[in-house]
Amino acid sequence: MKTDVILIGAGVMSATLGSLLKELVPEWEIKVFEKLAKAGEESSNEWNNAGTGHSALCELNYTSEKPDGSVDISKAIQINEQFQLSRQFWSYLVNKQLIRNPQDFIMPIPHMSMVQGQENVTFLKKRFEAMSSNPLFQGMEFSDDPEKLMEWIPLIMEGRTSSEPIAATKIDSGTDVNFGALTRMLFEYLQTQNVEMHYKHSVDNIKRAADGSWELKVRNLDNGSVERHTAKFVFIGGGGGSLHLLQKSGIPEGKHIGGFPVSGLFMVCNNPEVIEQHHAKVYGKAKVGAPPMSVPHLDTRYIDNKKSLLFGPFAGFSPKFLKTGSMFDLITSVKPDNVLTMLAAGVKEMALTKYLIEQVLLSNEKRVEELREFIPNAKGEDWDIVVAGQRVQVIKDTEAGGKGTLQFGTEVITAADGSIAALLGASPGASTAVHVMLEILARCFPQHIQEWEPKIKEMIPSYGLSLLNNPELFREILASTAQTLGLAEKELAYS
Repeated sequence: MKTDVILIGAGVMSATLGSLLKELVPEWEIKVFEKLAKAGEESSNEWNNAGTGHSALCELNYTSEKPDGSVDISKAIQINEQFQLSRQFWSYLVNKQLIRNPQDFIMPIPHMSMVQGQENVTFLKKRFEAMSSNPLFQGMEFSDDPEKLMEWIPLIMEGRTSSEPIAATKIDSGTDVNFGALTRMLFEYLQTQNVEMHYKHSVDNIKRAADGSWELKVRNLDNGSVERHTAKFVFIGGGGGSLHLLQKSGIPEGKHIGGFPVSGLFMVCNNPEVIEQHHAKVYGKAKVGAPPMSVPHLDTRYIDNKKSLLFGPFAGFSPKFLKTGSMFDLITSVKPDNVLTMLAAGVKEMALTKYLIEQVLLSNEKRVEELREFIPNAKGEDWDIVVAGQRVQVIKDTEAGGKGTLQFGTEVITAADGSIAALLGASPGASTAVHVMLEILARCFPQHIQEWEPKIKEMIPSYGLSLLNNPELFREILASTAQTLGLAEKELAYS
C-alpha cells in the first residue's frame, strides 16, 4: 500500500508535522501508525510531560556562568525564539478554526526561578540583569526581599526558618501547556483532512525499497496480521521507541548513536486548599550530577481544565525506552557500531549513574524531605506519587565532548536524501515542536521550501527572522498570540 508520508507515533511531533504538511500540500496522502489505543498517550501525555511551555523564562540550566563571572543567555534566547514559533502556529490554527478552545491546552501562568544560598542569589541577580535588559525577557522582576517573596509564593515562604538568603525572579508571560490535549486536538483536525489514523499498529521493521522509498512492516496488535506499507517520506516520532526504528532503517546517519533512559516520578497534591495557595511554575537549581530534566520544580498545572499542583521530578532508572516499552529496550539498542560510544558514556557519566541510583533508592519520607525544601510545611498525606514518562537521552560522539557524549536536548537525524527523519532526545522537546518540524521540512524537502515559504510565513510571521533583532515584531507577535490563545485577559487578571 503506497502513500506519500508515513508518521510513526501519534505524539505532539507527528501531530505538528502532519498539521504543517496538510496546510502546505493538502493533496499529499498521510498515514499515522501508533501502537497505543489513542493519540498523545506516551511522552506527550499531560501526566508524562512537565508542560512548562519551555520559553527559558525560568529554567536555570539554559543560562550558564562564564569563567569571567558573566552569564551566558544565548541558549535561553534560542529556546525562547523557538517557543514563539509554536505560539504563532497554534494561533494560526485557532484563527482558522482548525482547532478550537485554546484554553483547553494553554493557560497563562507566572514563570519563576528560585534559589537559596548567597552564591546562588548572586548568580540569579546577574542572570536577571542580563535577561531583563533583553527584549525577549522584558517584564522580568527580581526580589530577595522575604516580604515580596511572601506575596509571590506564600506556600514556599510560609514556615521558612532558615536564615539562608533566598531570591526569585518572576515573569508573568509564562504559560502552562497541556501537550496531551493539544496532540489530541491536532489529530482530530487531521482526521477531518483524510489523514489515515491506525491505532494499535506497531511498526516492526523498516527498510529501503529498490526505488528509494521506504517499506514498513506493520503489525495489527488486535489480530496479529501483518501489512506492508510504503512511503516516499517517513518520520519516526515514536519518543524513546525512535532509536530502534532508526537503527533498523540502516541509514549511516543513525550509526554511532546510543540512548540512555531516564525515568521520573512526580508528587501530585491531593489537597485543594494547598493547591489554591500557589499560582506559578517555580524552578530551582539541579543537584550536582543531575540531568537537566531533573531540575526540581513546583508547578501549577491545568489538567482537564482543573488546577493541580505537581512537584518533582525525581529521576529514576528503568531499562525501558517507553513507559509501555520492554525491559530489553536498552540492551537491544546496543549494536556493534555504537557499543564503544555507549561504553565511553558509561565511564564519563559516573556522577549521573550514582545520582540515578540514589534517586531510585529514595524512600517516600526522603521525597517529602526534598519537597519541604520548597514547601516547609508540606504534609506527606497531601501528596500522591505519579510515574512520569520515560526520556531517552541521546549518546553520540561529538567534537566538543569526544566519544560517548550525553546530549541533553532534542536531536533530529535525517538521511542524506531527506527521505527519512527521526526525532530523539528530551527537553525542551514538545515546546519547540514547530521549530523542530520546520527544520525537518527544510532538511528533507529543500526542493519545495521556496514555494512553501509564503504559506509558512502566513502561518508563522517570524519565520526566518530573529525576534531578538526585531523587538517591535516580537512585541506585536506576543500580544496577538496572547489575544488569540486567550492568554491576554487572563494575564491581566492574574497580575
